[in-house]
Amino acid sequence: MFLKNAITTLLISSVVYGFAAEPERSAIQILTYRQEPDWSAPWRFDAVQRAGGSGFVIKGKRIMTNAHVVSWSRQVIVRKYQDAKPYLATVEFIGHDCDLAVLTVADESFFDQLPALEFGEMPKVRSTVVTYGYPAGGEEISYTRGVVSRIEMSGYSHIGNRRLLSVQTDAAINPGNSGGPVIQDDRVVGVAFQGIAGLENTGFFIPPPVIQRFLKDIEDKHYDGVPLAGVNFVPLQNPAYRSQLQLPDNNLGARVDYLRPNSSTSNVLQPDDVVLQIGEFPVASDGTILYQSNRVFCALGFQLGQSGDSVPVKMWRAGQAQTVNVKVVASTADRPEGNQFDVKPRYFVFGGLVFTPLSRDYLGAATRESSEASGTDLTYELFYRSREEPKLVREEPVVLSTVLGDAVNANFRLRSRVLVDRINGTRIEKISDVIRAFETSTNTYDVIEFIKSREFECLDHAEALRANDKILKTYGVPRDRQL
Repeated sequence: MFLKNAITTLLISSVVYGFAAEPERSAIQILTYRQEPDWSAPWRFDAVQRAGGSGFVIKGKRIMTNAHVVSWSRQVIVRKYQDAKPYLATVEFIGHDCDLAVLTVADESFFDQLPALEFGEMPKVRSTVVTYGYPAGGEEISYTRGVVSRIEMSGYSHIGNRRLLSVQTDAAINPGNSGGPVIQDDRVVGVAFQGIAGLENTGFFIPPPVIQRFLKDIEDKHYDGVPLAGVNFVPLQNPAYRSQLQLPDNNLGARVDYLRPNSSTSNVLQPDDVVLQIGEFPVASDGTILYQSNRVFCALGFQLGQSGDSVPVKMWRAGQAQTVNVKVVASTADRPEGNQFDVKPRYFVFGGLVFTPLSRDYLGAATRESSEASGTDLTYELFYRSREEPKLVREEPVVLSTVLGDAVNANFRLRSRVLVDRINGTRIEKISDVIRAFETSTNTYDVIEFIKSREFECLDHAEALRANDKILKTYGVPRDRQL
């Protein structure tokens, strides 16, 4: 009788509290058919490819997975544990910066007898976790057990230019595991999302603070993004320098080295300010804070809330401590520096000259196609000029991506991968400036100046206008612009 009552109590608890006695039943196989653009020929797309990943059921009859599992998808198919029937799914919300996404399934019968997995707290270092997923294209679910090795801020490879909180484990996380739940005590303590090439027994998962921030963000049916302060910190451990700044000898404070132009903090903080505390977290002299018994980089203090939140910051300036409120927002200013998804590349064609904004995606495509030194110029413009020559920064640097050969441009020596400086005397700050410079021109010749070695080329304006449609048709370009 006692055993019967105990079993009944356990079953009731599973229903009331949402525990999944068999978490694998709520782990989902995801198949996608995806098609990515060709960033060096931005009117074209690569061939459709099939890819696989994992996910799991959460409250509200939804599926959580990684953003990179469903990015560029033309079709998303989901399958339940030990069920051969495929179901069509759609992406409801996607956060490329935190590599998370939520899917819905039109046929709600898919969720019959599928308990939503509950989220737990962030696991402790040295504790054991189990990953669930469908790695390496397998049709059967796979389980791997491992130990939490460390917790830190690390780069998220999907977006490429953001560092967020992550958890390292020696549980195997292979292609196909992405998006699957990491379980501890029957609760989700992470979402598997990446490994590091060349390292064995090393995988990473997204921890609960990042997951919960994402779910809170989408409660208003719109994803804003992870708030960022746009501040670079450097350690302040030199005792002589600390003494010069009249700082107390308490091992607290990191120096503001760089503020991103037009960031939410640029009117509040200044270079050489010393930040002593962010929110509730004292900042150590090495630029770290103590978060749930883990020593992590202090930028986390700006990332825990929502876009638009104000974070109190205690700082040291001119020999005095003061507190200011820093409004943090989900910035898109650095989007070209990161990988872009689910938006078509922009371009403009005139006289066979293909212009496109400089971006990490374009740079990657150009580098794969050529090892010319021009790649160094592009890299500097995209990643370093804002720090070294902020007054020369362009809102959206534009590249002559390629030249579609025709009689009108036959004498061009510069054919691709060069940064545009001016067209007809107009400094090019963004792609719309290129269009305006050509379309409003009354000159006989259009002069295009390039940043590289101050070189330039010329087009006969009237001949370029007449040739444009023919060039587009010859090369299969559907239209002269995509904006």
